[in-house]
Amino acid sequence: MSKEITVVAIVEAKPGCEAQVEAAIAACVPPSRAESTNFSYVAHRDGANPARFVFVERWASREALAEHEKTPHFQAMARSFATLLAKPLEVMILDPID
Repeated sequence: MSKEITVVAIVEAKPGCEAQVEAAIAACVPPSRAESTNFSYVAHRDGANPARFVFVERWASREALAEHEKTPHFQAMARSFATLLAKPLEVMILDPID
């Protein structure tokens, strides 16, 4: 397996859909944290833009992230996002500088 990675993901809800996006995120957080290859999974709401949510995650590897994206809880959140987001999900996969 490859090195540990950090993921920063940003989603922006359509106007009026903020509560639904927050609920979809809230349902995904606990099972994501329970995955054995997850070291940290924190979802934030942007204080300057309440429609924007930012995830900061740490995974054991890129392969671990790929497996996470196949889980039922992630897939349910992704399905919800399909109709609730104002623009596509923005994802940065960050490799540590050693």
